[in-house]
Amino acid sequence: MPRGLLALAIGAFGIGTTEFVVMGMLPEIADGLGVSVSAVGLLISAYAVGVVLGAPTLTALGVRFSPRQTLVALMVVFVVGNALSAVAPTYETLAAARVLTALAHGSFFGVGAVAARKLVPPERATQAISLMMVGLTLANVVGVPLGTLVAQQLSWRLVLGGIAVIGVVTIAGLLAWLPAGTGDRGDLRAELAAFRRGQVWLVLGLTMVGFAALFSVYSYVSPILTDLAGIPEGWVTPVLALFGVGTTVGTLAGGRLGDRFGWSFVVAGLLTTAALLAAFAFLARSPVAAVVLLVLFGTVAFAMGPVVQNGVIEAARVRGGSLVSAANQAAFNVANAVGAALGALVISLDLGYTAPMWVGAVLALAGSGLALVARRSDRRETARVAADVSAWRTEVAGRLDRAA
Repeated sequence: MPRGLLALAIGAFGIGTTEFVVMGMLPEIADGLGVSVSAVGLLISAYAVGVVLGAPTLTALGVRFSPRQTLVALMVVFVVGNALSAVAPTYETLAAARVLTALAHGSFFGVGAVAARKLVPPERATQAISLMMVGLTLANVVGVPLGTLVAQQLSWRLVLGGIAVIGVVTIAGLLAWLPAGTGDRGDLRAELAAFRRGQVWLVLGLTMVGFAALFSVYSYVSPILTDLAGIPEGWVTPVLALFGVGTTVGTLAGGRLGDRFGWSFVVAGLLTTAALLAAFAFLARSPVAAVVLLVLFGTVAFAMGPVVQNGVIEAARVRGGSLVSAANQAAFNVANAVGAALGALVISLDLGYTAPMWVGAVLALAGSGLALVARRSDRRETARVAADVSAWRTEVAGRLDRAA
C-alpha cells in the first residue's frame, strides 16, 4: 500500500470519529454545558449541514491547487474546528465549531478519492479508494467506542482535543508521504461542466436512493435490536462493533471486487441488500438471525461505497473530478437524511420496527435499477470512446500511408 493512502486513511479515521463520537457523548456534553441532551443532539444535524455546504464550496475553492495542498488545507480547518470544539465555553460556540469542522468532511473525501486513484495503476483505482475509506469504518470500530469511554471516565473535551491531534498527524503524513505531484490542478469550468453529463447525475441519484436503504434501517438499529430481537441493552454496543467489523471487511472486499466487476457489482450488491432486508423483516425476532443479517447487511452496503465513489469520478470524464467526487459525498449525507426520515415516517404510522426494513428493501431495489441504467450507459460510453479512438488511428494510419 502506498504510504500516501495510509495518510488519507488516518484522516478518514479522524473525520469518522469526530462525526459519530458525539452520539456517544450526548449526556456528558449536555452536563458540561448545562443544556439538554436534545439540544446537544442538534449538533449532529448541524454537522450534517456543514458537510453538505462544505463539500462543493471548499472543493471548488481548492480546484486551482494540487490535491496535496487542498487536503492539507482541509486538515488545517479540521484541526482548528476540533480544537475550538474542545475548548468551547458555550453551547453556541460549540455548535459553530462543529459546523466549521464539518466543512472539511465532504471535500476531504472527495479530493482524497481523486488523489488515491493517482497513487495506483488505473485497474486498482477502486481498491485505492476503499483503503482510504476503511479509515472511516475503523472509526466506528475503534475511535467511537474509545472516545465514548474516555468521555465517560475523563472528559469529552479531551476526546475532541485528541481528534485534533489526529488531524495534525494526518497533515504530517500528507506532507511526508503524499507526493507533491499527485493528481492535477483542476479547472473550475471543466469541473462544473462535468455536471452537464447525465451519467454524473445518474450516479448521484443512485447514491441518494440506494444508500438511503442503509440509513433507513441503521438509524433505528438500537430499538430494532432491543424491541424486536429481544437483545439486552448491554449487548447492543458489542453487536454494533460486529457491524463495524462487517463494514470494514465489506469496504476492503468492495475495493477488489469493484475493480473487477464495476457497476455489475453494484447491481448485485443492491439486489442482495434488498433480499437481506426482506429476510431481516421476517427473522428480526430471532436474536441470532437478527445479528447475522445486520452484520451481512452492513458488509454488503459498505462494499458498494468505493465502487460508486470511483464511478462518479469516471463519469465526470474530466482531468480532475474532485468536484463531482465531493458532490457524491454530499449525496451520501442526503441519503442519510432521506433514509432516516422515511424510517421515522413509517414508525410514526405505527407500522412497527420492521417497516423501515421494507422501506430499505424498496429503496435498494430502486437503486439497483439506477445502477443497471448506469452500467448500460457506461458501456455505451466506453464503446463510443473506443470507436472514436479506432477511427482516429485509422485516419492517422491513412495519412501516413499517403505521405509515404
